[in-house]
Amino acid sequence: MGLQGRYIYWAAATIVGTIVSFIIAYCLVGFLVGLITAVLCLSSGAGLILVRQRKGLHTKKSDHGVFIFAYSKRL
Repeated sequence: MGLQGRYIYWAAATIVGTIVSFIIAYCLVGFLVGLITAVLCLSSGAGLILVRQRKGLHTKKSDHGVFIFAYSKRL
C-alpha cells in the first residue's frame, strides 16, 4: 500500500525527530540511552502512522449518534 499524502510528511518528521533525539540523548547520556530513545521514537511514530493510515487518507472528524432537527426553515 505504501505511504500517501500527509503520511509522507509524518514519516519524514518521525525520521528527523528520531535522529535529533538520538543525537541529543547520545551527547547528554550515552550511546545506549540514545539508541533506546531512537527506537522508542521510531516505533511510536511508525505505530501512529499505521493506526492513522488504516482509517483512510482523508479522515475527517465524524459525529456518531442520532441528530434530531426540530425546526427547518425553508426559503
